[in-house]
Amino acid sequence: MEFSIAAILRHFNEAVTFYLIFPGIALLGLYLTIKLRFLQFSKLGLSIKTLMTKSLPGEGQGITHYQAVAAVLAGNIGTGNIAGMAIALTAGGPGALVWMWIIAFLGAAIQYASCVLGAKRSQTNSRGEILGGPMYYLSKPMGKLFACFLVLGALTIGNFTQVNSICLPFEQLGVPPLLTALVTAALVGLVILGGMQRFARASSSIVPIMAILYFGSALVILGIYYDQILPSLILMFKAAFAPSAVVGGTLGYGVVKTITTGFDRGIFATDAGTGIVPILQSAAKSKSPITNGVVTLIAPVLVMIVCTTTGLVLMVTGVWTEGAQSSNMVTAAFQKGLGNQLGLFVVVTAIFLFSYTTILAWACCAERAVGFLFNENAVKRFRYFFIATVPIGALVDVNMVWLLADISISLMLTTNMIGVARHSREVILESRSYFRKPELSDSTV
Repeated sequence: MEFSIAAILRHFNEAVTFYLIFPGIALLGLYLTIKLRFLQFSKLGLSIKTLMTKSLPGEGQGITHYQAVAAVLAGNIGTGNIAGMAIALTAGGPGALVWMWIIAFLGAAIQYASCVLGAKRSQTNSRGEILGGPMYYLSKPMGKLFACFLVLGALTIGNFTQVNSICLPFEQLGVPPLLTALVTAALVGLVILGGMQRFARASSSIVPIMAILYFGSALVILGIYYDQILPSLILMFKAAFAPSAVVGGTLGYGVVKTITTGFDRGIFATDAGTGIVPILQSAAKSKSPITNGVVTLIAPVLVMIVCTTTGLVLMVTGVWTEGAQSSNMVTAAFQKGLGNQLGLFVVVTAIFLFSYTTILAWACCAERAVGFLFNENAVKRFRYFFIATVPIGALVDVNMVWLLADISISLMLTTNMIGVARHSREVILESRSYFRKPELSDSTV
């Protein structure tokens, strides 16, 4: 019975992804990309410049642009970049990595628009915190629906999948999964009970460390297996459009499966268009809402570089065809590339830090959703509830966890795209007006 339920949910999610999300992101993302004149490329330099600029001084609890993007990356750079790449290769083959780039590029335009809208319609609560996101630019019924989907997503995507991935490598070290989950819950509580400010400070400190550790180690492995990089890249692009012919029909890869897997993993990794990025980014004070959109353009690029690097490590070492699952596959690849002890240390440390910051990011977003649905008192109670649910991730089936996470992403994305599409002309006109003024387009606040 469990298998049949899982199969139904899997087919439902694949159908939603291929027939609704795929054309939705393709059409809306392409429309915004053209109308905004490919700002994913043209404004990338401005995004980096803005990233290094402090937020405006003033009253309230606004955070810096760097802290905001660090918070975004804390939510983006998680198991989607590690375990997610293993799942992408297992379920969709090497071609799924190419479709991840496509969805990330188109999704970045939607993410930009949603950040602009989220900042433009942001509000300030009784504690002086800046609140924004899809809940505030969607219609009231749709805003409440999105908030519900966000809470579900926080529990599955931002909680269970992260904890599940943390427990797998620690279990190899002899640490019981439940103990790992309990320690994680305690560490999560230390930060989220302090609110957005404490989370922003933690993210801005942890993100650079974890990125350098993991990315640097991955580059060392690619340097060792440098002769396999080009063949792996060629295989990725060939398999993106003819997976069965390239990889072999016996592995079960088809075009539809490759595309849907790539889209699911790309959206999961970057959160592009799902609506959580504008929630985090809205907390940064700026003179123009356009700035909040521009500064986030760098995030999908950084995330996809990490994702591609992970995918290449799995391919050049050959472990992607050896049957390991989830983060265990990544552990095997790093052990093969760096040696058993060092490889295990890097993956265990990276997965813990990546997953930990992702849990924090989703918890903060879920708080905003709960506050929107109820009140500030409900937010305080939700924090304790969220912490209490962390250990559940150690007890559930890994495949079912990721399936529920993908469905949550699909529901959030679909709802958010409705709001972005409705207000897309507003974003386009304001963006063009902003970028036409040299003194503003060169400004970073």
